[in-house]
Amino acid sequence: MAVSALEFIEENLSVRTKDARLVPFKLNAAQLRLYRALEDQRRAGKPMRAIVLKARQLGFSTLAEALIFERTATRPNVNSLIVAHREDAAASLFNMSKLFYETMPEEKRPKCRVANSHQMLFDSPERDPARKSRDPGLNSRIRCASTGGAGVGRGDTFHNVHASEFAYWVGDKNQSWTAIMQAVPSTPDTLVIVESTANGYEQFHAMWEAAVAGESDFVPLFFPWFENPEYRREPEPDAVWTPQERDLQARYGLDAQQLAWRRWCIRNNCAGDERVFRQEYPSCPEEAFVTSGQCVFDAELLARRRSQTVRPIMQGRFDYDPAPDGISLCRPRFREEERGIVRIWKEPQPRRPYVIGGDTAGAGSDYFTAQVLDNTTGEQVAVLRHRYDEDQYARQLYCLGRYYNDALIAVETNYSTYPVKLLDMMGYPRLYVREAVDTFTGAVRASYGFETTSRTRPVIIAQLVAAFREHPELFSDPLTLGEMLVFQYNESRRPEAMPGEHDDLVMALAIAWGVRGQQSYLDAPDPLRRAAWTQDMIDDYRRASPENRAVLERMWGVPWA
Repeated sequence: MAVSALEFIEENLSVRTKDARLVPFKLNAAQLRLYRALEDQRRAGKPMRAIVLKARQLGFSTLAEALIFERTATRPNVNSLIVAHREDAAASLFNMSKLFYETMPEEKRPKCRVANSHQMLFDSPERDPARKSRDPGLNSRIRCASTGGAGVGRGDTFHNVHASEFAYWVGDKNQSWTAIMQAVPSTPDTLVIVESTANGYEQFHAMWEAAVAGESDFVPLFFPWFENPEYRREPEPDAVWTPQERDLQARYGLDAQQLAWRRWCIRNNCAGDERVFRQEYPSCPEEAFVTSGQCVFDAELLARRRSQTVRPIMQGRFDYDPAPDGISLCRPRFREEERGIVRIWKEPQPRRPYVIGGDTAGAGSDYFTAQVLDNTTGEQVAVLRHRYDEDQYARQLYCLGRYYNDALIAVETNYSTYPVKLLDMMGYPRLYVREAVDTFTGAVRASYGFETTSRTRPVIIAQLVAAFREHPELFSDPLTLGEMLVFQYNESRRPEAMPGEHDDLVMALAIAWGVRGQQSYLDAPDPLRRAAWTQDMIDDYRRASPENRAVLERMWGVPWA
């Protein structure tokens, strides 16, 4: 019967503890969670890919080296690569593999021909060709390197890769990573583990966000500091917890010993800086990616709200039939798919008014996006986000708007007016109209679409900032909240996405909030529901303000048939 990787590791490999003792390697709860996620992919016949965002010293480097050692020291013709951010870190990781080899049962050790500071080659050390042919060894290799040098990962094929502390790699991370991944076959039973503590908003953050969004094959796994059972201390006898500490306790189920350790660690290991603690020992992914910039939105509130969001109830895209005229669409319908471009948190309610804000791709590197708001409550109910052509974007917008009760659609027209023109040609019934001045005649004319200018942009962003501050529960999409986290004031105090980040979802949402006044805030009256009006009801209706009359109409219908 074949032995699983877990059985091999726990029966044969040893690790050195912090007090310098050699003990059998038994996986802790956090390590088991990573192992099982990889096993799920393997059993499904997929390449094993994981990106790990973690607090410090949870043991993931040890597990990664153990998995790579098992897969290399027990199989023929396997090449494995370990890449660290510094030379001393690479040496430390490689020493784990050497320790595994030296302490495993002698009868299970594979033949080893080379074991220097950067490579272990499991092959026969025999020089005599005849003897070597009878017992050739595995011809498998573990190589360890650090970043910054030229050619990391080039000129070879790797079946297993561990990228350690990726956020702190030096040199051109994109170039190094691309070279490594080109060397890894996209076949089942290959293994790639990327693990790191966070280092602000850089390439590791972008890779993490892509995995969370389902835009890569990497499974995102976050491990907070309180999953380490060693992070505990006895609280001081007179300890009084702050409101923030009590909030953490309620949110994550922390006990007094964990709170006491957190307080001790901030004071002693983080120079009293709670911001440093949140980066090194995060409680949620959003805490990890702290930055020195000034966030336009309340960053702490963003992190809290993002940790509370739930998965959409549906995800997919709209299908439709082309009309005979070649422009219009017939029978739009929603089709669910795993990585769909439309995410829905709430389906449309009958007679409910909705608003859609759209932001088009600019210089070719951004996304086409749309945000759907319930205009009665302001709640974010659906999001569209993808890269594709303007005509496809307009058709998805058309279907999305019809799906949400012919929602008011306001699309930015700064870069292109084509999506709005196509919506109009398709006969979409409710497009946002702005007043524009004819530059030749000076006359005011009505124009479709939203124009983001130095006058309108600060207004819609300020509205969105206030809306989030007062009602964070209305915001459902973690990708939008992620963009809001990197939406910062630059040196000129202009709000914009940090370099290398996106703000398409933020701007689409700001547009949606900015045009709400051009849509009704009240449900459309039910034409089939009528109340038997009494004289008192009619008198109340006549005395009521227009706003209160609308409320009475919703309750009782209109006073005439």
